[in-house]
Amino acid sequence: MYIYVIFVLMYFSGLMVFCMKRKHFLLMLLSLEFIMMSLYLGLFMYLGMFTYEYYFLMVFLTMSVCEGVLGLSILVSLSRSHGNDYYQTFNMLW
Repeated sequence: MYIYVIFVLMYFSGLMVFCMKRKHFLLMLLSLEFIMMSLYLGLFMYLGMFTYEYYFLMVFLTMSVCEGVLGLSILVSLSRSHGNDYYQTFNMLW
């Protein structure tokens, strides 16, 4: 029963950090990965409770890794072109 409380606490703390650090791109990516790991824990608990197959978890992990790689490639591209990863220095009009 305590693992469900840990799952909910992990998810909402990840959302809180995501909302608070919305100007810093690297911290947003880290909080998104933390949210994905908490969702993975929740899916693992849910599928384990009903003794389902864990094949869907492999698909979920694959998609979350692809999302993380895409975010890191955008971060590298922005830091090479602008020198930092703050949203305030990006000019969206040019």
